[in-house]
Order: sequence, then structure tokens, then C-alpha cells
Amino acid sequence: MNKFGFDFKHFRGDFFGGITAGIVALPLALAFGVSSGMGPDAGLYGAIFISFFAALFGGTNTQISGPTAPMTALSMIIVSDIIAQNGSLEAATPYILMVFLLAGVLQVVLGIVGIGKYIKYIPYPVVSGFMTAIGVIILVTQILPAIGYYPKQDMEYVNQFKPMAEEVILENILKEEAGEGILVLEDFQETIKRSSEINEATILEESQTLAGNNSSGVIGTFKILPRALANIKWLELLLALATIFIIYGFKRITKAVPSTLVALLVVSGVAYFGGFNYIPIPTIPEGLPIPNLEMFTGFSFSKISPFFFMALTLSLLGAIDSLLTSIVADNMTKTRHKPNQELVGQGIGNSIAAVFGGIPGAGATIRTVVNINAGGKTKLSGMFAGLLLLLILLVLGPAASKIPQAVLAGILITVGIGVMDYKGLKAIPHMPKPEVAIMLIVLVLSSVWNLVYAVGIGLVIASLMFMKKIGDKTVEKSSVATLKEQPWADEFNFPGNLKEEVFIKHINGPLFFGSTSDFQALAQQIPSTASTVMIRCDKMDYMDQSGLYTMEDILADLEKNDIKVCLVGLQEQPKYMMERIDIIPDVIPREMIFDDYSSCLNWIKDNVEDIHPTPKA
Repeated sequence: MNKFGFDFKHFRGDFFGGITAGIVALPLALAFGVSSGMGPDAGLYGAIFISFFAALFGGTNTQISGPTAPMTALSMIIVSDIIAQNGSLEAATPYILMVFLLAGVLQVVLGIVGIGKYIKYIPYPVVSGFMTAIGVIILVTQILPAIGYYPKQDMEYVNQFKPMAEEVILENILKEEAGEGILVLEDFQETIKRSSEINEATILEESQTLAGNNSSGVIGTFKILPRALANIKWLELLLALATIFIIYGFKRITKAVPSTLVALLVVSGVAYFGGFNYIPIPTIPEGLPIPNLEMFTGFSFSKISPFFFMALTLSLLGAIDSLLTSIVADNMTKTRHKPNQELVGQGIGNSIAAVFGGIPGAGATIRTVVNINAGGKTKLSGMFAGLLLLLILLVLGPAASKIPQAVLAGILITVGIGVMDYKGLKAIPHMPKPEVAIMLIVLVLSSVWNLVYAVGIGLVIASLMFMKKIGDKTVEKSSVATLKEQPWADEFNFPGNLKEEVFIKHINGPLFFGSTSDFQALAQQIPSTASTVMIRCDKMDYMDQSGLYTMEDILADLEKNDIKVCLVGLQEQPKYMMERIDIIPDVIPREMIFDDYSSCLNWIKDNVEDIHPTPKA
């Protein structure tokens, strides 16, 4: 058992830490499940399995894992897109869960290959813009449930989509026939037969799906908002506002009891025992969670292949979310987490949660802090949190199904407010303009278009800006002039009579695709009197493939012009690269590679003839 990091000396602290964190996790798990589109049970299942198995196999002893705001926001998009393809949540569920499973497996792979230590290199403006966008998405998408308006239940609105629904149904029939090889243009008898089996209920279900998709997300919410405001259910709005008021108000009284849980119990209790006619959350199934085997038996690669990139993004997002929380835990406990092991643990937790119908999650900062403050020290605390949630599911499942949907909307509104990166927003006037641009691009594109693509675009722009900056710095420091203009400190003893015969080129940093253009100008910089070129590589600690081939071309040109080349201070990585494609020794003999400037200078004194007189100053 010790290999899992258990230490029963801290059993009491782990028990109370886990129980406290589990209580904090309960309302959030239900809320995230509903927000994702999979239902409250999916949120609860995710919290149970991720908390237990991520703790068991992970690399951060005190981390509490489960559904989080960023993971839920991305899951919401995946769920919506797959439902749009399949017509209903029931039909789409196996494919949704398979994408979630794939994301978990990819996290395990990321941990095994050692990606964990590289997560820290993701630029802050990208993370900042993304986190603020998550807050915006959650806030905006909870407006409709907070005022009690559900587009799928507005029959006047739904009926507008009936013609489109019939078109989609017919298109699906034709796709099925094409897949079965029975679609023949000359004979539509099978199409007519299958079309005749479509009834009003099927058309209505498809119409509701289209109505839901059309009103989903930030853009969809704003499109339907005027209609929603004309149909406000004031009871639902009061329940949401009461929830928000208690969450913020109770914190001012005490933080010993989670204000989110207090708001959930108080507002739900008043609504239920007061006999109010409110909209409850979907029913939570009773009993133990059951594996969804249909995700394997009905597997179709073509159904999930378009979502592979989303699964990869989900896994990377979970990795970032978890490892940031791990750093918080390290700072509080004065310990060091194991990033790659943490990714493996998170991946296992997400994979198992997907099999049982749970939504994906990650390390949760607030729950982890609560756990540590309540005495949690080891992995047992996270496992206790998962077991408590399982016990609540088994004992209080029917009671939890009476919770008003508006209460969970109120909880999520506070989550949306809390998840925004206010530190980054406040720093906008003082940040460099390129970084502000990246943050705003990611923020806007994530909010109104696509989270996945927005992050990808942000990373590409940030990488290009970084590479340009490094390239510019390299060019600034790189000496491309003749020796007499900018010699290095050790070059002042160079023989004056050989300055016209020897041209010295300094490479003052990595030679990569951002700095090759300057190096390519070498041939034009060499004076006609030079018979030898000394290339100082002392500070060139890295060379990429672009730099390698640029070096090869230049050396080949110099060889063609009968100009000898001396490489000075060539470091291991560039040397290895040049040996792989036989630049060494085919173009540059090993005897022309010198460890330092002094040895090269000695060779020059012995082998370079003074032919051209040095001009007088």
C-alpha cells in the first residue's frame, strides 16, 4: 500500500479533509452535470470516480479532483455538437462518453511520455483569455435557466424548426441507405418506406434538438434572450437570486461551512417544503452507477473521429487545470507534486468516469484548498471525498432530484464570476500590446465561436510572437561585421596582418528558423580578400532543422568558392545535428573543428598566408 503514498498516521485529518471537500463538491458536481447537458447524475458520477481514482493513482497527495468549470464548458460544446449529429441525447450518449474516454486515455499517454513538465510553458495570455472566456460562457448560458426559460419546452419556438427537422431526418435516412449500399437513384422505394415510419413524435424530438442547438452557447443565448425575457418565470428568478445572495452573504458570516452547500439546502428546502411549483433538475437514477457498455458495442470510428482534436484539447485542458492546482497544493503544504504521475492519475480517473457515464474533470483548486485546511495530508483524503459522494448518491439520490434547476443556475453564476482572471484583466493597461492582443483574441473567440480553435489560434500567435522576439534578440546580439568593427574580447590579439584574409562570423545564440535569414547573408558579407572564414559557435547552444540546412547550404557555397571554414566552440547538440546528415566530416573535416578560439588562432597563424596588405587606419 505504501507505493500509493498512503500514510495512516494522518487518517483523522484525511478523513475530515475528504468529507469537507466532498460536501463542497456535491452542489458543484450537480450543477456542472446539468450545465454540460448530460444531467446531474453525470456530474455526480464524474465527481465520484475522478476524485477517488485520480487521488489513488495521481502525483499530488492532497489534490481533490472532479468536474471543473473549464472542463465543463468544453464538455458542453462536445455534448451539443454530438447531439446535433445524432438527434437526441440518448442516441448521442455512447459517442459522447467515448470522446470523454479518449480524452482520459490521452491524458494517461501525456503523463507516460512526460508532457507534464512542459505544461508550464503555455503562455499566460492564452490561459488568462481562456479562463475569462470560461467565466463569460458560464455566466451567459445560465441566464436562461435562471429565469426559467427552456427553448425546448417553448412549443411555439420549437415548431419553427419542424421543416428543418424533416429535412434533417430525410438526410439521415439517405445517409443510412448510402452506408448500407442500398441507395439507388432509380428506386426510392426503401426511402419511401423508411420515411413512412417517421411520426410526429420523432419530428418533434428533432425539432426540440434543433431549437436547443440554435439557442445554445453565448451567441445562441443572446439570439433567444428577447423571447426569454418576455417569458420570465419570476419564481425561478427569485430562487436563483436567493441562491446567489446566500452564497456571497453567508461567506461574510463564516467560512467554516461551505456557503454553496448552505444555499443549496436552504433554497431547495424552502422551495420544496413551501410547495412552490418550481422546475426540478432531471431525476437522478437510484442505485450504483452502471457501466455504459453501448459505447463499446455500438462503437463507430466515423462518429467520433471528427472530435479527436476536441478530445486532445480536453485532455490538455484537464492537464493544465490539474497541474495549476497541484502548484497551489505544493505552496500550501511545502511539498512537491509529480506532474507526469498526476496526469496518469487524472487520465485514469477520467477514463473510468466516462465508462460509468460521468463527465470529465480535473484538479479543483477550491476543493483542494478546503481539503488541506481541514487536515488532509495524503491520497486518502481524495478517496474519502469520492466515497462520501457515492454514499450521498445511494442514500440521498431521490431527495437530490427535488433540487430546483434555478438553484444550480445560481450556483453556476457565482462559479462563472469566480473563475474569471481578474488579475489579467486589471493588468491590460500595463501589459505589452501583443500580449493584450493574444488575451483578447482568445477571450473573444472562445466566448462567441469555439473554445478549441480559439486556444489553438492563441497558441499559434503567441508562439510566432515569441519566435520573432527570440529571432530579433539573436539578430541584435549576432555580430555579422568584419573583425575590426565588433571583435569579441578574446579577439583583440588577432594578427593585424591577417585581418584581410580571415573573416570572423559570430553566432550569438540559437540558430533556428527565426534567425536563419541573417545567417544566410554571410556570403555577401565576406570581403573578396578573405580566404578563410572562422565561425564562432561558442554561444550557439541549439540548432533546429531549418538552421541545420541553412548551415549546410552556406558551408557548401564556401567550399565551392575555395574558402576554408573553421568552426570554433561547436557544442554537442549542433555537432550531433551536423553529424547526422554528414556535414561533419564530408563538408567540414574534423580537423577544422576547434574547441576554442586559441587553438583556431594557432592553426590560422600556421596555415593562412598574408597576401593582401592591411589598409592603414
